[in-house]
Amino acid sequence: MTSPRQPQWFHFGPWVFSINAAQALIAASPRDTRPLNVPAWANAYGLAHLDNPNPWATSLIGPTSTALNRTYAMTTDLAQPLIVAQISVIGAPPGPLLIDGTHRLYRAWREHVPRLPAYLLTVQETRHIQDDLLLGPRPTTAPPSSR
Repeated sequence: MTSPRQPQWFHFGPWVFSINAAQALIAASPRDTRPLNVPAWANAYGLAHLDNPNPWATSLIGPTSTALNRTYAMTTDLAQPLIVAQISVIGAPPGPLLIDGTHRLYRAWREHVPRLPAYLLTVQETRHIQDDLLLGPRPTTAPPSSR
C-alpha cells in the first residue's frame, strides 16, 4: 500500500501556490501545453549561476545554490509538463511565474534541451490556487471555466 502523496507548495514572496490544486484544475479543464523556452527561463531563474564556484550573482526568483537538489533534478521526467501561473498586479499586464518544474528546468538547461512542455494557468486559476501568507487563504470558490 502506498502512502498518500505529500501536498506540494510553491512559495514566492508573501504568496504560496498549491501545486496539487493546480494539477486538479488542469485535470478538470484539460488544455494543450505550450513550449517553454528553456534557456530564457533558466537564465531568468538564475539557474545558469547555480554551479558558479564564485557566486557573484543572486537570483531574485529562482532557487539558491543550496536549495536545488541537482542529483534529484537529473532524474526528473522532462516529458511531464511544467506549470506556469499568471500573476496579476494592478496597473500591469499579467506576468508569468513558474510554480512547478524548477528541477526539470534545471535538467533541461544542463542537457541543452531547448524547450519543455508547460501548462499555462489563467489569472483566475492562479488566484484560485494562491494563498497569502500574511492574510490567509483566498475564499474557496471555483474558478471560471477556461474553455
